[in-house]
Amino acid sequence: MKVKALVFDLDDTLYEELTYVNSGFRAVADYVEQQFQCPADKAMTIMFRELEQNGRGQVFDVLLEQLGKRTGKAVKACLGVYRSHAPRIELYDDARRLLNNAGSSFQIYIVTDGNKFVQLRKLQALGLYDHPNIRKCYITRRYGIANEKPSPLCFMHICRRENLQPEEVVYVGDNPNKDFVGIKPLGFRTVRIMRGNFAAINRPDAYEAEYRIHHFDELWTMLHR
Repeated sequence: MKVKALVFDLDDTLYEELTYVNSGFRAVADYVEQQFQCPADKAMTIMFRELEQNGRGQVFDVLLEQLGKRTGKAVKACLGVYRSHAPRIELYDDARRLLNNAGSSFQIYIVTDGNKFVQLRKLQALGLYDHPNIRKCYITRRYGIANEKPSPLCFMHICRRENLQPEEVVYVGDNPNKDFVGIKPLGFRTVRIMRGNFAAINRPDAYEAEYRIHHFDELWTMLHR
């Protein structure tokens, strides 16, 4: 591969997103314990049970309903605690090694979707926002929801900033539903890391990456062939 820039997704690519969920739930559980005298461990059990059964959409509604405390204001307060807490999360070991080692050979960027304040706190907690080897972290929501992935906007910003062609840029992500379909037709090289919530999903070729890996050590080998 003739590659000059590496671009990484964040959630479930560089760290395990479930650890963020756990961290946020713990902050909410502590808040509920303080506000409503519900033991934090009980709140954690309720939230994780709802997460496993139905996903994240109504977790705080269900929690407060079971406590007999559900109001719009209380749900909004729990969501605010979740989004504003200082997350306790860590990079995958292989991601840390790669980011530390690749800076001398490649221009490194991050492109991440999601609430712009939440994503910023994640990047800061992981030591990525001011990482010496990372040129810039693009939080796509800052450019409007329409420019989240699969929009290629932030990827084209990277090309212009580095004066590169798409063929000189490798993007690594985990979600075949949106990570690759918008940039593959433009010539970007794409790598899917097979971990996280989407590891078992298969999509049509247009949505899939050019390569699959299970570990960043595999990427390092590919880049130096």
